[in-house]
Amino acid sequence: MLDEKKINRINELANKKKTSGLSEVEAKEQSKLRAEYLQAFRGNFKKTIENTKVIDPEGNDVTPEKVKEIQRANNTRN
Repeated sequence: MLDEKKINRINELANKKKTSGLSEVEAKEQSKLRAEYLQAFRGNFKKTIENTKVIDPEGNDVTPEKVKEIQRANNTRN
């Protein structure tokens, strides 16, 4: 995930946009920071999904086959 300094800057720019507006330079910075944040978020979310095992109420593994394939591939790399 992004460091706290960058997240604070994203929030600072969002608040400024709501109150007084952003300059062109600040708008570009905000766009860049948001893209960086989304990339980190998606990467973390993907890792979470790839490491999830789904069990039904009866105790059967019902993890989607696609996820199981990714997990097997990751295990052979490590």
